[in-house]
Order: sequence, then structure tokens, then C-alpha cells
Amino acid sequence: MTYKSENIANILKRLNTQYFLPAIQRQFVWKQDKIISLFDSILRGYPISSFLFWELDDRNRSTWDAYKFLENGSDSEFRNQIANVDGVHQMTLILDGQQRLTSILIGLKGTYQKKQKYKRWDDPAAWAKQRLYLNLLKDPNSEEKGDSEMHYQLQFFDEHPSDSPDEKWFRIGKILDFDSEDRFYAFRDKEKDNLPDNITKKQISIFERNLERLHRAVWKDDVISYYTEVDQDYDRVLDIFVRANEGGTKLSKSDLLLSMITSSWDDMNARDEIYNFVDHLNEDLSGHNILDKDFVMKSCLVLSDLPVAYKVQNFTPKNLTLIKEKWESIKTAIEKGVNASNFYGIDRDNLTSTNALIPICYYLFRHPEVKLVGDSSFDVKNSRVVRNWLITSLLNGVFGGSSDSMLTNIRNAMQSEISGPNFPISEINKAIEKSGRTPYFDDNAIANYLTNQYGEQLTFLALSILYQDYNWGTVKSQQDHIFPKSIINKKNLGKYGLSDDEINKFIDLKDNIANLELLSPEENEEKHAKTLEKWLSTRDESFKKKHLIPNDPKLWSVERFNDFIQAREKLIENRLISMFR
Repeated sequence: MTYKSENIANILKRLNTQYFLPAIQRQFVWKQDKIISLFDSILRGYPISSFLFWELDDRNRSTWDAYKFLENGSDSEFRNQIANVDGVHQMTLILDGQQRLTSILIGLKGTYQKKQKYKRWDDPAAWAKQRLYLNLLKDPNSEEKGDSEMHYQLQFFDEHPSDSPDEKWFRIGKILDFDSEDRFYAFRDKEKDNLPDNITKKQISIFERNLERLHRAVWKDDVISYYTEVDQDYDRVLDIFVRANEGGTKLSKSDLLLSMITSSWDDMNARDEIYNFVDHLNEDLSGHNILDKDFVMKSCLVLSDLPVAYKVQNFTPKNLTLIKEKWESIKTAIEKGVNASNFYGIDRDNLTSTNALIPICYYLFRHPEVKLVGDSSFDVKNSRVVRNWLITSLLNGVFGGSSDSMLTNIRNAMQSEISGPNFPISEINKAIEKSGRTPYFDDNAIANYLTNQYGEQLTFLALSILYQDYNWGTVKSQQDHIFPKSIINKKNLGKYGLSDDEINKFIDLKDNIANLELLSPEENEEKHAKTLEKWLSTRDESFKKKHLIPNDPKLWSVERFNDFIQAREKLIENRLISMFR
């Protein structure tokens, strides 16, 4: 394997003219500190690791989608734009080195959009485009570095900073103007003559060395060492890419599949299509979701009855064509499944496994006529079954560990179900049990359920499953302490003649799920810090049944708090048993 080396200026000219990014590459993720660190290494003459390029034959130029390098970074996410490569000869895709080359491009020719502190993300005034500057009066060999490990003083500014006795800021991109030594030295001498009269000889020397070092690093030193792969076998190149990226941010399996689909869907840009669909799921539905392309791509495999595991040998042209043919139906099923989960009150705050949504999406894909958010008697009953199954799966961690095999087993069971349009919960649960997981509330699952505490991620879900109303996600509910927190504290409990052990016990039980209920915001405000006795005196009898409040008024007093918890735990247990056994 023979490597070549070139200077930064030569490589920079080819970015977005001859050098592009393949669809398989991830987004640019480096922030300002990483960019500054890279330039500090370059100025110090440190190696910045090798690069891996793939040169395409002209006949294959239109086979693979190519994307432009970003010239403008941001604290927010900027997506690479697809490139028009018509007329580009010896087109080269960068397999390893995107973050570094993009950083060099941003630092020398582009900008970085920085969010200002204490301003909202959606406020246009919160963002400022900044360029990278070098302080030419900062001695890189000085031991006075403070907390920084940087030798050179580099910083992004949104406008040219003012000079001071110790600062002479130079926008480093300007060094690209000096492609000859004569032009550079003429500029250096002119700038030196413009330095203040009170500047010291040492500072002049530092000024000259820093400027010359920057010019050498960009125009003379062969900083970029790269190997160019010329083999046109995509599988071989894909394998090289994965191996090259093992040392950095791990390549997700969906990246591979996304690249394969992008290259085979001739009349559709799969990358943009899938990214836009993910944005739609996260931003346009009734809930706030944080789904990603991994979820969508795995759903594609499951819904297309393809092997669930991400193995390149499974992504044959035949399989990719199958996904493309089903894509519109797949999108519809996924959107309906996610929308239903939001209707059930499940979103980014409590969806602990996105894989739990995939069997629901598969069910909707097989039964496109089914509505999980409908008003018919079938819709309501069937939706309640789906909701209970989903929440139980999340609470019991059904999809932890080997989710691929679990999804495969569930899909096999759903393929053989004969229950018509009903959600095939019996077949699904049998498949889950065969995998050694618990799809319902047995004694162990109930015991684990009762350990949920106020403020934990799953507690809202655990509480919501006790309520069978048909407005789980549309009417917002709040977790409420049945015995208020303001009452169950050491200072207040001391008024009731309780022992220290009893007081400590009560405080330990305060946040237990057996002391929690779901109330509407209006109810919660009305209840506020009322004692349980006073609050229940204002409620209808149905309230106690709905919220599983023990019927014995003696248990509503503070002194009987421990007994209340035990009694309510029993009521919770009985309700779970009646619902799931």
C-alpha cells in the first residue's frame, strides 16, 4: 500500500470540485474546540493521521451519490448537500478523513455558526457566523499556557478583533492569497511595518515566526498523507471503509444499509428521503419524539420480511428493490405506529426501546385498514390491547439485549397468526416467552413494578397502565403524591407522635409508586397540599375506584401511611392481575 503526501492548499482546491463524500459518511460533528485543536497540531508540525480516498472510474461516476463538504460548521446540525458531479473527472470519495478535511475547509475558507449563551435556539439573533483567527504575537513556546494544552492561540470571532499590546489577530484563511514566496514575504514585511512603534524585538520575531509557520503549514509542508483505493468493487470498498472507521465514531449498521439503498434507488435519493421522514416523525406528530434512521432502517427490514440483522450480504439488489417497492406502505405503517404510541402518552421521555414499536408497525403494515386512533368499538378495544402490550413490554424490558432475534421471533409468530384484524397478542406473547422474557405481569414483574419511584423514566408509564381511559396522550396528566410531600417530611411527621424509625420509614415510602396517581393539571392544582382526608371529601365515590384508593377511611390519616401503602400495593397488584392474566 503506497501513500502519497501533499500540502493543504493543493488538497483544499479539490474539495467540492474533485473530492466529495459518499452517502455512507456520517454527518460532520466536530465543534470549535476540535477544529482549533486540529489547527494547533498542524502548526506544531504534528501528524494528523492518514486519509483514505476512493477514486472512481468515470463510468461509475453516476453510480454513487456524492455529497459536498460543509464549508460552514454550526452548533446546530447542518446536512451535507448532494453534489452535481457532471463533468468531474477522476472523482474521488473520501472514505476516512471527513471530519479533519471539513475542519480544514471551515477554518481556512468557511465559517462556524456559534450559538450565543442564554438565547433560544429558535432565535435568529442567537447565532453568529464566526471565522478562525490566529494571534501572531502569542509565543507558542511560552510555558504560560494556563489551563489550555494549545501552543498557538487560535480563536473564532464573528468580526475582526481589536489588536492590543499582546494580540495581533490574523484571519488564517487569508494565507491562501499568498501562493508564492514573493507575495507572502511582501505581505509579511508590509504587516511588520504596520506594527506599533512600542513593540519589542521579541514580539516582532514571534510575529514573523508565527506568520511564516502558518504559510509553511498550508503551502509547503506535505501535511495530508493519503492512500487512494482504485478498485471499483463496492463490497471491497465498503469493507475497507468499515475497518478504516473502527478507530473513530462507530459506523452504525443503518449507515451501511442507507448507502446501499441510496446507490440502488435510481429515481429517488434514499438518504434525503429517509432523513426527511425521520424529521417528520420527530417534529410533525402529536408527541415529541427522538427517533433516528436506525429505527427506520430496521423497520424497513422487518416490514419487508428480510433478515433483521445488518449484514451486507443480506442487502442484495433483489432485497433493496423489494424495500423500494414497499417504501410508501412502510412509511405509512411506521407513522401510524409512532402516532399511536404518542396517543398512548409514550414519547421521547419514556420510550426506552424503539424496537418495541416495530411489531406494532409490522401489524399495521399487514393490516393497513386498522386504526389505532379511532372511535369504533373495535378500534377502542383493539387499541387498548396494543397499548397494554406496548407498555408492559417497556416496563418488563422485553427488548433489552438481543433485540434482533426477539423481533425475528415475533415476526414469525405474526406471520402465522389467524386472529384476523385483531392485534395478535397471544401469538406475540408466546414468542416472547420462548425467548425467556416475560410479556405479562407475573409475580416477579409485579414486584419490579412496585419498585418504581417518583421522577424515574418509566414511572409515568407504570402509572398510566392502571388507567383505562381512552385519552392517554391527548389529555396531559401529571404525577401527584397522594399523601403530599409537604406532609411526609421529618418536621411535620414529628407532630403525630411517631417514632424516629416510623418517620424514616414514611419518608422512604413517600416517592413509592403506591403513593402516586395521575391527575389532570387542573385537578393537581386544586388538590395542592391538601391532606388525603380533606381531598377525598371533595371527590365523588368513583374517584377512589379510578385511582385505587383504599376504601377504609382509617387508612387516610397520616399515622396510617405505612398501612395505606401496603393496602394500595395490593389493589395495584389485583388490577394488574385482572388486566394481564
